[in-house]
Amino acid sequence: MNVAKLINNQLISDYARDGVVCLRKAISQDWIEKLRLGMEENILNPTERARIWNRDSEGRTCFYDNQAWLENAAYRDFIEHSPMAEITGRLMNVSKVNIFYDAVFVRTPGAKFRTPWHQDEPYWSVEGFDTCSVWMPLVSVEKKSALEFVRGSHRWEQKFRQVNFGEMTGNEKDKVHFSDVDTVPFPDIENNREQYGILSWDMEPGDCAIFNARMIHGGSGNLADNRDLKVFNTQWLGDTVRIKFRKEGMDPDHSAIMTKYGLKPGDRPGTELYPELWSRS
Repeated sequence: MNVAKLINNQLISDYARDGVVCLRKAISQDWIEKLRLGMEENILNPTERARIWNRDSEGRTCFYDNQAWLENAAYRDFIEHSPMAEITGRLMNVSKVNIFYDAVFVRTPGAKFRTPWHQDEPYWSVEGFDTCSVWMPLVSVEKKSALEFVRGSHRWEQKFRQVNFGEMTGNEKDKVHFSDVDTVPFPDIENNREQYGILSWDMEPGDCAIFNARMIHGGSGNLADNRDLKVFNTQWLGDTVRIKFRKEGMDPDHSAIMTKYGLKPGDRPGTELYPELWSRS
């Protein structure tokens, strides 16, 4: 694949303006099949960070795991050798890219749980504008069941009171307490959808929704009874990103492992945990 040709000036401009683009057939089916097999292995052998995000009265669930690439050979192969690092680096228009972590979401058929509107970066153990999340379904997904994005919200300056996912999962590790002092509640996006330029797409395996981690996004639920959803996410860090430990908490909280590896607030992410995987040079 000629990534420099794929990520043309128009796409770079669209990403900078809207905060999200959908790349069609960006990843080959060989990679998709490898990730499917890796996900089966992941579900059978979850990491200590795995959990069930939601379980409804019918027993339908959403399985979640993160940073599994450090233990899962298929995930590691994809992160280190697929074109994704270069794709995100060229799309962000940065000089170098480090992997941050992967996140796996597996929803059973018919699951209706909808992820609340939120932003990613305020939860993270890093801070900076040059961030890139890749939402990559490994199965076909209808627009009504896909992740949704508020166009241009990555450039809003207001700080919002993010969802405390710990109250939803009942897991202490997920609790993040955003202060009332310098944050405000999210606007009522759901009941005023026409005002917010919401973007989402029907997607096939190989398609990728790539978005800035400050984008307001949510959804990825409301599955038909005969449709499941398997998504492999990766998060990437560009030039401006630095380590930050947040007093309100972090999810996932990498502060302990970062400290163990000698990383401290203000540092550029690195080491074998967050290796640099692409540079323009």
